[in-house]
Amino acid sequence: MTGLIRIEDHGSWRKLVLNRPDKLNAVNEAMLTALMAALDDAKGCRALLLTGEGRGFCSGQELGPAIMPGADGPPDLEAHASAYHHQVIRRIRALPLPVVCAVNGVAAGAGASFALACDIVLAARSATFVLAFIRIGLVPDSGASFFLPRLVGEARARALAMLGEAVNAERAEAWGMIWRAVDDATLQTDAETLTARLATQPTAALAKMKRLFAEGAASTLDAQLDFEAALQGEAGRTADYAEGVRAFIEKRPPVFGGHA
Repeated sequence: MTGLIRIEDHGSWRKLVLNRPDKLNAVNEAMLTALMAALDDAKGCRALLLTGEGRGFCSGQELGPAIMPGADGPPDLEAHASAYHHQVIRRIRALPLPVVCAVNGVAAGAGASFALACDIVLAARSATFVLAFIRIGLVPDSGASFFLPRLVGEARARALAMLGEAVNAERAEAWGMIWRAVDDATLQTDAETLTARLATQPTAALAKMKRLFAEGAASTLDAQLDFEAALQGEAGRTADYAEGVRAFIEKRPPVFGGHA
């Protein structure tokens, strides 16, 4: 499928490609709407890969008429962020399957936020992450103020947001911002291999892991222990758990069906 979001179906997993390479995949309302629809449609998959076409992953929001100050006054950026960017973030985090991101080139502004919202992030060594909001007098959105302090610590997050400096892939890995920096030539192959591997794993357990990590961000230890126990009980009643135990006893690789 072609268009602003190219969808590649690989059976048990799917690849979504931001497809405005001439704009470094800067997003506009049409592209964000297409991305939301593609994320909604991916719920039947077992894993998802998000990446960008061309030289960049996503250079952030396109500075078009919808968000530019004009003769009628300033734009309603609160409404715009709530209706578009933040709905993308909510969908990525709510998907009951692992989302891998392959960052090729720049991930700026909302583009950096989209990457950080994913479960596992690989980046080409030439890639850069930059919270560019300050450069046009704006504040971080799309979850950047939530994700970044939790990944790299508040001191680094504040400096990155206030200075708008770029972070290369190897430093992002060293800081814990991403999972791994890889060679440019192997980024897509590495990301596809990782996504295909996740698509063979026990899907229900992966979905519950996402719920655990989301809950843990604002939970107490006692509440989190109770939540872990509850979800472990649910996981223990799945066919994939039964298969995992049988495979362990029989000394063979498990074949997970990906169902409850």
